[in-house]
Amino acid sequence: MASPPILDQVAERVERLLVRYAELQRTNTLLSQQVLTLTQERDSLKTRLHSARTRMDALLERLEEPPETKDDAT
Repeated sequence: MASPPILDQVAERVERLLVRYAELQRTNTLLSQQVLTLTQERDSLKTRLHSARTRMDALLERLEEPPETKDDAT
């Protein structure tokens, strides 16, 4: 039997390309959602880190202060 006409071959290839295009669109949507989620998580972690760093700095300042002595009060 002869090979399918060129038009049928082109149509089949176009169909495969459309399926692949739809798959890539779904993949892109999922990856975009992951990027958004990870960006939000990163921002949250940066905020928590800043807060922890601020608390640690405050604690270090308290440790560096000279201790108050009772002799100074008399």
